[in-house]
Amino acid sequence: MRIAIRHTSHYQYDQPVPYALQRLRLQPPSCPGQTVLDWQVSVDGVEPGISYVDGLGNQVSLVQYQRNVREIVVVAAGTVETEDRAGIFGAVDGLAPPWIFERDTPLTRAGKWVDALAADLRAEGPPLQALHAAMSTIHDRIVYRPGRRAVSEDAETVLLNGQGSSRDIAHVFIAVARALPLPARYVSGYLLMDGVANQTTRHAWAEVYLDGLGWVGFDAANNTCPDERYVRVAIGIDYRDAMPVSGVRTGQGTETLTVEISVSAAQGQGQSQSQSQSQL
Repeated sequence: MRIAIRHTSHYQYDQPVPYALQRLRLQPPSCPGQTVLDWQVSVDGVEPGISYVDGLGNQVSLVQYQRNVREIVVVAAGTVETEDRAGIFGAVDGLAPPWIFERDTPLTRAGKWVDALAADLRAEGPPLQALHAAMSTIHDRIVYRPGRRAVSEDAETVLLNGQGSSRDIAHVFIAVARALPLPARYVSGYLLMDGVANQTTRHAWAEVYLDGLGWVGFDAANNTCPDERYVRVAIGIDYRDAMPVSGVRTGQGTETLTVEISVSAAQGQGQSQSQSQSQL
């Protein structure tokens, strides 16, 4: 199917900002399961002048501001054609070997709660079967709570509290998978949801590397494997490697961020027929 996306990030400052540098991860790749038909990233109406591919294979653009700005508007928009691969991305991307994604981070480090869940899942059978069980268990134990917090909670805290965003739930799944132990990575992108075109944050899910299959996706927030409704943009060891916009600025002013994301079937395409209760 063809999915049309428009992602606007509007930064406002109560005092002029003398200098700012932003790193943008807003360009989806053409890869197994999706083909980018058209896409443009602009900042205040101008395309970024510097871009590169980082060590994980993400397309990154750099934008520098050397004037006293009070607002910055970043827009990423385009159309992506997708297909349902039953969650199997495969082993085709070779920039970062799977073992890179075995490393724990402060957001994905296992504690007693994650270790206990992983221990229970080891009895479920082969890795693929155990991962499907992990997805269902995490979905049942963590209530989805939308929101875009400035600071992410670690997987152990999210599992203990029993609530979190798609970002938080992906971190829990990654922590459990690495405790099994299997390479697992964070994926950030967009999700076409039934009856919900306007959103306030990107979606997140996890992928685990399995011998014979390569990378396989698991969306524990929705208890499903990614299908044609998902558009991937960036991957990471955790959320910090795949943030849509990150950077630094000088000055003492307060920043206010407003995010508007529209995800819909492109003209001429029927709406998704999935009956799952998709969430951010």
